[in-house]
Amino acid sequence: MLLRTVGVCFAMLLLATLASLPLRAQDVPGIEICTVEKTMERRTSCLQSNVDFLQKTITKLNLDHQQKLDAAGRQIDALKTTIAGLQKTLGDLQAAQAKTADDLKKKQDAPPPKDAK
Repeated sequence: MLLRTVGVCFAMLLLATLASLPLRAQDVPGIEICTVEKTMERRTSCLQSNVDFLQKTITKLNLDHQQKLDAAGRQIDALKTTIAGLQKTLGDLQAAQAKTADDLKKKQDAPPPKDAK
């Protein structure tokens, strides 16, 4: 209980420290409306910024999707291995079941011993 109280106090102290730090404005990258720019240089710069943002976004998305495809491929390979193992086990069980059925049939078809009355 004491450890939990100390942890809560530490977390509150950390939050209070972080809250007192001055925050800086950040330029959030994204698509900007370039038609509002008056000069050609600013408009060109704005358009180039949009192109750069889109290229970075496309590159990031391609990387993310490739990672997902690679992970799915690994999962498919693992599932194929599991299926092969299960098919082998099923084959072994079916062979054992057939052998047991054959043994039972042989026992039933065998004539009873002569000394059993």
